Amino acid sequence: MSNVPSVSGKDAVKAFKKLGFVEARIQGSHVILKMDGNPNLLTIPVHGNSDLKTGTLRGLIKASGFTLEQFLEQL
Repeated sequence: MSNVPSVSGKDAVKAFKKLGFVEARIQGSHVILKMDGNPNLLTIPVHGNSDLKTGTLRGLIKASGFTLEQFLEQL
């Protein structure tokens, strides 16, 4: 996965929801998402409009089971 764009936590949550994830709960400033059929929970830090670090976003996309291209289509 190369060329990961700068994405805020809020935008990442919206994109993952479009891919089929639902909000399991909110834990402080982190949104926990889950999806039927995917054993992984996604914990997305939402700190205002701050962008996620590249490695964090890569890890979330990998854990979601989707590709970078599929994620970018939802932004």
